Amino acid sequence: MPSKKVLESKQQIVADLADKLRKAQSGVLVKYQGITVSDDTEMRKKLRAAGVEYVVMKNSLTKRACDIVGYSAMDEYMNGMNAIAISYNDPVAPAKILKEYADKIETFEIRAGFLDGAVIDAATVVKLADIPSKETLLARLLGSLQSPISSFARALQAIIDKNGSEGSEAPVAEAAAE
Repeated sequence: MPSKKVLESKQQIVADLADKLRKAQSGVLVKYQGITVSDDTEMRKKLRAAGVEYVVMKNSLTKRACDIVGYSAMDEYMNGMNAIAISYNDPVAPAKILKEYADKIETFEIRAGFLDGAVIDAATVVKLADIPSKETLLARLLGSLQSPISSFARALQAIIDKNGSEGSEAPVAEAAAE
């Protein structure tokens, strides 16, 4: 039987994780088995740079925190060597970074995730990872907005060039006739 101190410590850990899950925009649960120390270090560095918190915790504690927040659907994935990546700002960042490692390392597996308060499966996490970055989407939007405006400007310039050249000859011809 665990001591009261140990039990209180575990309850605090679960409460803290539940609070993090509540505040997060998204998260990804991965099976991190088979990743080398160098790959793990590199991955954690990328996650930190993106503002993503990566936590390795006992499945029983993670499961309890998920149950508190309403992510009970993740219970079926709570076996083996799991870690959870939590993002508070960019909902796509953990999926993008972890997918890169899942593609590179055969035994590293995306298991599930959550987004906007709902549990999502691994296939949805992968689709989320394939979404272009915010900068790319903004560039595409600006390009699509700029294209019709540029075409309109070229059409106006062609009309001005055509009318301008005709208009400049007409006064000269009229002056010569006088």
